[in-house]
Amino acid sequence: MSIFKRYSKNPILTLKKNNWWESKAVFNCTASYDGTNVHMLYRAVGEYDDYISRIGYASSTDGFNFIRRNNPAIFPTEEYELYGMEDPRATQIGDKIFITYVVLSDYVKSHPKVFSALAVTKDYNEFNKLGIITKNFNYNKGITFFPGKFKLDYNLSNNNNNTYYLILHRPDISTDLNLKTIGRDICLSITNSVSTLNNSILLLKPEQAWENLKIGIGPSPIKTSKGWLLFYHGVSMDRIYRVGAALLDLKDPRQVIARTKQPLLGPVEKYEKIGDVNNVVFPTGAVVIDKIILLYYGGADKVCCIASANLNEVIEYIMKDTISG
Repeated sequence: MSIFKRYSKNPILTLKKNNWWESKAVFNCTASYDGTNVHMLYRAVGEYDDYISRIGYASSTDGFNFIRRNNPAIFPTEEYELYGMEDPRATQIGDKIFITYVVLSDYVKSHPKVFSALAVTKDYNEFNKLGIITKNFNYNKGITFFPGKFKLDYNLSNNNNNTYYLILHRPDISTDLNLKTIGRDICLSITNSVSTLNNSILLLKPEQAWENLKIGIGPSPIKTSKGWLLFYHGVSMDRIYRVGAALLDLKDPRQVIARTKQPLLGPVEKYEKIGDVNNVVFPTGAVVIDKIILLYYGGADKVCCIASANLNEVIEYIMKDTISG
């Protein structure tokens, strides 16, 4: 668990008492890098009575020191967003950033149905909301796109060139009887459209004790020479959230090359162990700058944090951990 080094000035974002919409907690941040700036979107909570979240924006030239906007970047404007938006993930596809986020059917305390929505931007200033993309599921969250489209040997109607979007997600089995999953696995949707998740297959399921309650996808996959680098969170039966990783085949990400048996990062520091939800390291963003991975994560559902590692060393660790067992 020492391959990632926590930033000495963690947490990098904390609540702002004088800014109402982010006055209680800021956490679970996603990120993208355009070669000059790191763009961050983060979940923010301004009140605890109904616990409605909004999404804020911050930017950085070095990936560590961020400047925040005073107003939320994405906030409820549509009926399906009435109870807030949570846990954004950002993926660059062409000249656009695809942003998925969780929306609820009711207040958090009412045990609502959970859906995921999609917005698209080119500049992090204007966001085109495309609506809920998991309407065919009663519960589905942690939606993350692969960057770009893939040419796969896959028989899907209305697709003459076999080119598809690949979307990672965690559905409830009660909504898709074709999936052999029990609502705690990472699945992969192979689809023609960004607005509908279908044709899903089981990709990863819990295998180790530290992740045996459930796993869920983290940041958008990172393309490396050895495969697609995939970070995810794993939750143990005693509700401790840790970070795992896998490598997927470059040409066919349905194929898992390697996967960590031990977590890469887990709650150790006070800001990870004590918060609104204790013992949580929740990865939702990652960028690579000069062969260094900057992994952004939420600490204890309260703050935004960062840990860094050498890209090649991370890949070597994953492959070695898989082989050595």
